[in-house]
Order: sequence, then structure tokens, then C-alpha cells
Amino acid sequence: METLSQNSETGCCPRFNPELWDEKEITWGDKLFVQDRVTSFLHIPLNFGKVMVRNMDKIQKSQAMDQDQDLIVLSDENSLWGADVYISVNKELDQAQMARLSGTFLTKVFEGPYRNMRHWITQMKEYVASAGKDIKKIYFYYTTCPKCAKVYGKNYVVILAQI
Repeated sequence: METLSQNSETGCCPRFNPELWDEKEITWGDKLFVQDRVTSFLHIPLNFGKVMVRNMDKIQKSQAMDQDQDLIVLSDENSLWGADVYISVNKELDQAQMARLSGTFLTKVFEGPYRNMRHWITQMKEYVASAGKDIKKIYFYYTTCPKCAKVYGKNYVVILAQI
């Protein structure tokens, strides 16, 4: 997937700065995303790379890369057998399913192997409760692909809790 960022060290995913996302409150009003579906087995994605390559090709051909910030790829783990994936863009694409996300989100950055996800979700719930808020929905922002995470030596995941 070496088409995400020609300005990154890897030619793929840019280096992630956790300070920009850790313990922040963000508000989106109709933030535009390409939406697709990933097939999973017990929350383990089976075709994530293929889905990303297909959509990044459409996004790049349409010149719809979100220039305001680094690419945001969110996952809504809404089933053991699949997840909705949202890829930030700056305009509508004719050949893609589009979604708009609105709301206020609390964010927290985690680092480590994906097997820690259950623990991270518990920590996120505690963080949101400590802010006196209730979670409406949780999204996962996978900041780099596995190859880039290996190069950078860090596997960051941001959990966004819609409140």
C-alpha cells in the first residue's frame, strides 16, 4: 500500500504523533469519509489490506485525499464477522459509498500489540467515565499499517468514544 503518503519515511504511512490525539476532545460536523466493509473472523480482519488498496486507488484517482490532516482510517468493530471502515476524504466520490460522521469524541492513544485491545477498551471506558460522560459509540483509528508500525517501532491505536 505504498501510495498513502509520498512525504513519509516509508512512502506509505506517515509517522504518527500521539500528542495530537491523546486525551483530546474533538468535534466533527459532517466529516466526510469513504465507507467500506472488511470481513473478519472473531474481530480479526481477513481482507483489510485489499479493502484499503481498493479504496485508496479510488481516493487518489479522484484527488480526494484529506489535505487538512493525515489520513484517518476508522474502524467500527460492529460484528465478530466484519467491521465498517471509514477513510477520511475531502470530497464526495462517485464510485464509493460515502458517510458523514458528526459528534463529539473523547480520544485516547494506546501503543502495543492488538491482543491488548480488550484492556484498552476497558481503559477507554474508565477514561470517559472519569470525564462524567457516557459512550454512544466507539471507533478505532489504526494509525499505520503493520509494515510501517514495524519500521517505526510503535503500533499506535487511537480509540475514539463518541459522547
